[in-house]
Amino acid sequence: MNTLFIYMVKVAVYLIALYLLYSILLSRDTSYGRNRAFILLSLLASLILPLITSHTLKPWNIQFFGKILSEVFITAAVNPGKAPHHILSLPGILQLIYSAYIIVVIIFIFKLIIDVLNLLLLILRHRNEDSHIIRFHGFDTSGFSAMGYIFVNSKLSNADADEIIRHEQNHLMQYHFLDIVFIEIFKALQWFNPAVYLFNRSLRAIHEYQADKECLSSGIPIVNYQSLLLSQVFKSGAFNLTNSFSNPSLIKKRMIMMTKKRTPALADAKILVVLPLIGVVFMAVSAFRGIPDAYIKQLMPVLSTQSLPLETSSSLVAPPPPPATASEQKDQTDQTVKEETTAPAEEQPFVIVEEMPMFPGGDTELLKYISENTIYPENAKLQNIQGKVIIRFCVKADGGVNMASVLKGVSPDLDTEALRVVNSLPAFNPGKQRGKAVPVWYMVPINFALK
Repeated sequence: MNTLFIYMVKVAVYLIALYLLYSILLSRDTSYGRNRAFILLSLLASLILPLITSHTLKPWNIQFFGKILSEVFITAAVNPGKAPHHILSLPGILQLIYSAYIIVVIIFIFKLIIDVLNLLLLILRHRNEDSHIIRFHGFDTSGFSAMGYIFVNSKLSNADADEIIRHEQNHLMQYHFLDIVFIEIFKALQWFNPAVYLFNRSLRAIHEYQADKECLSSGIPIVNYQSLLLSQVFKSGAFNLTNSFSNPSLIKKRMIMMTKKRTPALADAKILVVLPLIGVVFMAVSAFRGIPDAYIKQLMPVLSTQSLPLETSSSLVAPPPPPATASEQKDQTDQTVKEETTAPAEEQPFVIVEEMPMFPGGDTELLKYISENTIYPENAKLQNIQGKVIIRFCVKADGGVNMASVLKGVSPDLDTEALRVVNSLPAFNPGKQRGKAVPVWYMVPINFALK
């Protein structure tokens, strides 16, 4: 899956969680500055936090004992002609989703650019060098502010125009237009996420609450100001980017907020809840990485040492194999289960011995044999199944191979093929401890990959 697509999904998860917190704890408060800061910081945090990942080691239920062979790669090409025509593969579906996402992002960005160009055109046509107030006509809105200018409908009376200009000046002084541009860009990237539209609506409402508060603080009687709002209700704004003075859906909320009791400063402590929330979301969406191949390679020189002091190597007999889990029981053959459960204690395989078993021609020939004799199952190719199968097996005292089992499986088809190849290995020259032939554990990763 495309990295950008995964990143945007993580952004969406953060944004939804933060909006739920805002809606439950903060949205009804009159601490407008705090709420505005919370929304903007939530948007920024949603963009930044997905870039931070917690690199933890995924615990494997695999015991690293015995000699670990280098990884064997088995590759095959998918034959499209043999694939079922009625099945659309998962990668194909994801590619379609990703393409649709990019197309809609381009549409949103294009619309944003058109809105900005319209504003610039309006400014160039009606700009007055001695004033930042532009009189316009032809739009069904009383007024708005953007790019350092106040736009007022020329049809308004002087008294109403003065009140609207005072209101819009508060928007300019608090740089609300920059907030709107930022959230419009964010909305283009997260157009599929309902939380971004809810945040957008909340942020625009806060802008109006702040402007109303400043107007009332300047001495305007609240009754007169509410009458002005009711008298200037028009149904459509000039631009989506602008702060429309008269938004019908906000009038009722604005009038309620004007008379609502101020939220005490102590209530700001509620914002601390965001810390554990971010922690939970971070652990949920942060990248989870398994043990890297480099880590296994670091273990190989230690676990495959050919010569150890006599008194040390004699203590490196592996403990009895752990009880098979449900998945291991499914992957193992009846013969394997029988061999593991009935092996006498004195014949338990060693981890490392003085003289390790030797495949005819050495490890290079051993890996070559596995590579050349492993057949990529046709059913796995048709279903686009690939991955790494790790097989544990024992080289017996007579050089034969037994006790092969799947330590890490991918699918029944791949697991069965990997077991088949390992069980078909020719006889080794057996390993020896104190001159006596003894059984020794081996482990080989077989990586099935489709081109």
